[in-house]
Amino acid sequence: MSLARVHNFSVSLDGFGTGEGLSQDAPFGHAGERLHEWMFATGFWHEMTGQAGGNGGLDDAFARRFAPGIGAEIMGAGKFGYPGWKDDPEFKGWWGPNPPFHTPVFVLTHHPRPSVEMEGGTTFHFVDTSPAEALAAAREAAGGQDVRIGGGPTVVRDFLAAGLIDHMHVVVVPILLGRGERLWDGTEGLEKDYAIESVSSPSGVTHVTFTRKGR
Repeated sequence: MSLARVHNFSVSLDGFGTGEGLSQDAPFGHAGERLHEWMFATGFWHEMTGQAGGNGGLDDAFARRFAPGIGAEIMGAGKFGYPGWKDDPEFKGWWGPNPPFHTPVFVLTHHPRPSVEMEGGTTFHFVDTSPAEALAAAREAAGGQDVRIGGGPTVVRDFLAAGLIDHMHVVVVPILLGRGERLWDGTEGLEKDYAIESVSSPSGVTHVTFTRKGR
């Protein structure tokens, strides 16, 4: 069976995966871009956004694991858009006409709408269903490839609680946010189910990987 994977998911030292006060102008609230500055500096990001340059090394190596072998993604309503996007029929996500996913994307929302086909192979499907049902649909759409669980924190936490994540890459960023949405709430004892490794980068972040035991 294909794997459910999380990649490049950044959290602060106090465990927040997003800040407080999310809006159309501030997708991560008061956190701004601080959680993802490590990735913006990589060659991977520069290539993906059509820029020259960018750093190689450890951060770049981890960042590049984002796409290989992925055939579908699942994300939450909060990752797809700002609070209230459901009332804007013209809103099609943060990423412009050619989103970086290039696969079917299943958006978990209590306000389903018709699917939206974008450039580059991305099609957003809006579903109101459980994590297990969403994963089954995504696996079928992925055609034997793996499924990326894209976030935000609530979605990753729900999939962890349901025992559905096989591999997870979390990037601990040396900032303190103090408020927002935490990743780890309710996940006590998670280490019992996963082999965990960590490595520190010269950029200051720490890459932590969780691989389900027995996989």
